[in-house]
Amino acid sequence: MATYHFLQLYWWAVVSVLGAALVFLMFVQGGQTLIGGVARTEDEKKLLLTLLGHKWEITFTTLVTFGGAAFASFPLFYSTSFGGAYWLWIIILLSFVLQAFSYEFRSKEKNLLGKKTYETFLKLNGFLGTILIGVAVATFISGGNYAMDKLSVTVPAANIVSYWTNDYRGLELIFKPFNLLLGIVVFLAARTLGMLFVYGQCSRMEGDAASDIASRCQSKLKVTAIGFVLFFVAFAVCMFLSTGYRVDTSSASFNGVDGPIVEENYAYLHNMLSHWWIAAIFLAGTVIVLIGLGKTILKGKPSFYMTGAGVFLAVLGILLNIGFGDMAYFHSLYDVQNSLTLYNSSSSLYTLKTMTWASLAVPFVILYISYVWRKMTSTE
Repeated sequence: MATYHFLQLYWWAVVSVLGAALVFLMFVQGGQTLIGGVARTEDEKKLLLTLLGHKWEITFTTLVTFGGAAFASFPLFYSTSFGGAYWLWIIILLSFVLQAFSYEFRSKEKNLLGKKTYETFLKLNGFLGTILIGVAVATFISGGNYAMDKLSVTVPAANIVSYWTNDYRGLELIFKPFNLLLGIVVFLAARTLGMLFVYGQCSRMEGDAASDIASRCQSKLKVTAIGFVLFFVAFAVCMFLSTGYRVDTSSASFNGVDGPIVEENYAYLHNMLSHWWIAAIFLAGTVIVLIGLGKTILKGKPSFYMTGAGVFLAVLGILLNIGFGDMAYFHSLYDVQNSLTLYNSSSSLYTLKTMTWASLAVPFVILYISYVWRKMTSTE
């Protein structure tokens, strides 16, 4: 049982790393929102989309990998969230599909829809995709409207274990203030990183288009970065003041899989304080972001990689804090005892063991991505 729970924690950590990497890589989406504001002429738009077009595939691949890892390691969460709140996820995926064929067809001669339409699709992906990803992640804390009946697997005629309890199928999640708050934070993080990336690349280039883009990025970055910091602080305060739910592992009814879910005020604050290393990751990320933004705003030195590393660490700390410490990482608003935890929502011990052996190849994947990143950057 100890080995099983260790693997559950290990795979939550893997999913958290992928989620944090995804938020960092969404600088591509943030960069797309600069079309029309920072990049105005056709030459400027072409340069901007060339810079971003060398990276968007990595973001899309990370999104798919994140979903795949969640499906393989915590299938009950995948089926509950993706299957229940499917309109929310369908809109997210559709926005990424629009991004994919916009990069492919925008510059084609005599394309069916015209450049303006594809540019609109890219901006839509930049705004809508980032905000809705934030909304979806926020449900880890705010919960979802689902019910659970695991005994249904014993009934031959039954074909579902969990189901959404309203007809909105996830659309209602968009209008929850807390969810929308994190959506805005993710959008501002992506836009800030997008500006830093484009600013850094263009500042090393020659030509009027690159010079104008770099100048506008430097000017607009102040407002976006300050907004990002303020909204992030507001989200952190709201998270730490939120009520959370835990598995009562000390209860006599706890069997290693299921147990009573208990309510706890300030649960996310208590959980981070009781796991010093998670608090260290979160605080380190926050401080690095502030240093990186301060370096750019005050000294005019682009700090994309430093700020991106800070965003990665801060998001990683938040995601780890949501799942570790016997937390119910996706609680049910219908019946809190139906809530999902690492104990009751993971794959079998055999599956997790097999996947863990496969995860040993991850360092090689990271090296390959780094190599591809360098090669793509060298052609810009």
